Amino acid sequence: MNHLFDVAEAAATYASKSPQEILKFAFEHFGDDLWVSFSGAEDVVLLDMAWKLNKQVKVFTLDTGRLHPETYRFIEQVRDHYSIAIDILTPEREPLEAMVKEKGLFSFYRDGHGECCGIRKIAPLRRKLSTVKAWATGQRRDQSPGTRSQVATMEIDSAFSTPEHTLYKFNPLAQMTSEEVWGYIRMLELPYNSLHERGFISIGCEPCTRPVLPNQHEREGRWWWEEATQKECGLHAGNLIAKA
Repeated sequence: MNHLFDVAEAAATYASKSPQEILKFAFEHFGDDLWVSFSGAEDVVLLDMAWKLNKQVKVFTLDTGRLHPETYRFIEQVRDHYSIAIDILTPEREPLEAMVKEKGLFSFYRDGHGECCGIRKIAPLRRKLSTVKAWATGQRRDQSPGTRSQVATMEIDSAFSTPEHTLYKFNPLAQMTSEEVWGYIRMLELPYNSLHERGFISIGCEPCTRPVLPNQHEREGRWWWEEATQKECGLHAGNLIAKA
């Protein structure tokens, strides 16, 4: 596989291309070295597009141990629907047990979500991404005016690359709107998380996610007790770096 290409140039070239064209480019350059991140929410659209291009697509998801029961069921539904293996990443036992023993199960309401997300999400993701060359996410610009409005279709992952390991990141759905995503889901009758039927839009861990009201922005349903413009758990911390 030829991993060598000018990312900025390719991002500019593909800025107005379809998600499928961006994924095709990613598969052409990375093949089985490309992993698709599936969160159990509406990014099933990304997985569907990737699977149609490559039936052996590699997929992973993060099991923080605090997901909604509906999300766990949805992950299994997707596994069965596409007949694919899903690599489920879990937190390291020792730091998780130490945090819970010291601070209890809901410390994030008092001191912010950073430490809990760091142990339950960021560390497992960093462990995974250190072994792969490229990943694709379901990030969209319309998901968060504060942190995602400038999301590029492809980039060097500033949060998870190291001097020894360059990680490429693709965001094929960057330009899609929520309306377009749900039009795709309904038109193709894709499986979706049943929480969406109860007012949940952005779905994360159960204690940190709630439904939103009409005309509220979707990220207002995440970490609602914290400052509104910084609503990233760290998976896409590069968005905050780029914005700073």
